Amino acid sequence: MNPKFQSLRGTNDILPDESRIWSYLEDKISDIFRRFGYQEIRTPIFERTELFVRSIGQATDIVNKEMYTFTDRKERSLTLRPEGTAPVVRAYLQNQLYTKDEVWKLYYKGPFFRYERPQAGRERQFHQFGAEVLGVMNPAVDAEIIYLGYLILKSIGLDNCELLLGSVGCPVCRPGYEKVIVAEMKEHYSELCDDCKRRYKDNPLRMLDCKNDTCKKYLKKVPAFTENLCEYCKNYLAKIEELLKLLEVPFEITPNLVRGLDYYTHTTFEFIYPHLGAQATLIGGGRYNHLIEELGGEDVPACGFAGGMERIIAALKNEKKQLPISDELDVFVVHIGTECFKSAFQLLQKIRSGGMSADMDYRESSLKSQFRRADRFKTRYVIIIGEDELKNRTAKLKNMKTGDEESIKSDNIVSELKKRLIK
Repeated sequence: MNPKFQSLRGTNDILPDESRIWSYLEDKISDIFRRFGYQEIRTPIFERTELFVRSIGQATDIVNKEMYTFTDRKERSLTLRPEGTAPVVRAYLQNQLYTKDEVWKLYYKGPFFRYERPQAGRERQFHQFGAEVLGVMNPAVDAEIIYLGYLILKSIGLDNCELLLGSVGCPVCRPGYEKVIVAEMKEHYSELCDDCKRRYKDNPLRMLDCKNDTCKKYLKKVPAFTENLCEYCKNYLAKIEELLKLLEVPFEITPNLVRGLDYYTHTTFEFIYPHLGAQATLIGGGRYNHLIEELGGEDVPACGFAGGMERIIAALKNEKKQLPISDELDVFVVHIGTECFKSAFQLLQKIRSGGMSADMDYRESSLKSQFRRADRFKTRYVIIIGEDELKNRTAKLKNMKTGDEESIKSDNIVSELKKRLIK
């Protein structure tokens, strides 16, 4: 067949073989979030464009180049969400969650959108999960949220990740460091890429995140941010280091770890899997103490991270990890002849209602064809209903692993299946 339509560039279908992996990981991650006391929040796919411009930063690549922005019928500028923190903060403020509790621990998961050149680990529609803690300024929160990311990766078998830890300072020490960057890069201005020329004037700190080889060569000469932090920021970072050592989480201090969003203050961190090349970051985040105030709220401190599902799955494949996913079907009901179809169909629904997975072939297929289908689903037990079974109100039960068969009264089939499947 020649299909008339294809999926758009930068988007992918998640087919059944893959979706089992996705479901397993999502359930695993959600379970860990709940164990840490996080509650799920679900925000809309699109928001007012201004929300992302104000939170992410006008000078960032996301705002300048990557947002899917459109005008609706009321001439409002709307944007498909490129990240999850700003919508969570908007929901926190709009729904006045701060009046119900002083501290909120929230998590989310879902699709996000950025108009980028599609490549491995970077799609135009991608999927993230994330965590946010709103209302606490304490290094223990930063350490715990980092440990949460560490535990998620460890629990799914990704032991070869590296934790990079840094700080982007605060309003006290950041302006001075930006002057250091400008002074160091002044003589190289003419050789900088167009983006860095713009950042040089609008947001010098963003230059440290440049991927251009020429810019990176000159930026190596810039003194480390960690050496230019104020005493408060130095002490804050030192306390996080101490707590991570207490939790036996290995890390590497990365002097100029600047992430692609302007709202970060103090802590920044990334879990990277080096074998993925340029798209090596699996989980990244940090503290953002002034975002809530910037979006119209009080001065409420906050900290969080986001993780990329596609990249984590790519890392698992690279590691050749076999996840404990069972795709076995408990029962397959085989019917012989049209007279037995209704009884087989009725029994099928009873088995499903009894809490077991079950299926049947709805076509008038041969016995051999039905058994082939049962094999395809890796079925544990097959129930066979033929004319003799229908007349005697019985069914044959076949164990597909041992080949053993036995006859069971129709009224007892569900209870007998439960006994065997529990074993």
